[in-house]
Amino acid sequence: MKSTTRGSVAAVLACVASAMGAGAVPAAATPSVPVTLPLESLEHVLPVPAPELATGVPVPVPHAPEAPAHVAGRLLPYGALPRVPLSTELPVTEAGVPVTEPLGDRELGVARIASEAADLSLTTPGASLGAPLSAPRPELYGQPEPVLPEVAVLTPTLRGAPAAGLLLDR
Repeated sequence: MKSTTRGSVAAVLACVASAMGAGAVPAAATPSVPVTLPLESLEHVLPVPAPELATGVPVPVPHAPEAPAHVAGRLLPYGALPRVPLSTELPVTEAGVPVTEPLGDRELGVARIASEAADLSLTTPGASLGAPLSAPRPELYGQPEPVLPEVAVLTPTLRGAPAAGLLLDR
């Protein structure tokens, strides 16, 4: 095998390997941006201690869109504007609020709300369009007939199972 042929084969294999690696994003590697909200300024407005809140902002990762499907008797495919699936992970969220006795100044503890990390998958809305002409009609010698155009909205979906718990620490 010539060196130019070996080089061409190596370049093609490198391109295929990089394309396959770029499309594969594991669900555990979905990023989220950590956020801690500064709520200390609430102590000047409300007569209670400020709560603590730490969470993250999920970053959705897009996947390959659904392919349009051909339907017999229609000129345009079903799902001309495809839905795009996205996946992300909802990050852990923790909030803590000091609880005081309503009739006194004694502190009862800290109420903590914590949510677990959860996988989330969703699809964007799509659309299906109908052409303003029918399929060729044999009784009209193969000519299409004008019809009213149709528009359908493909609904978005959202799937996930987030969970949270409430604790009172003393």
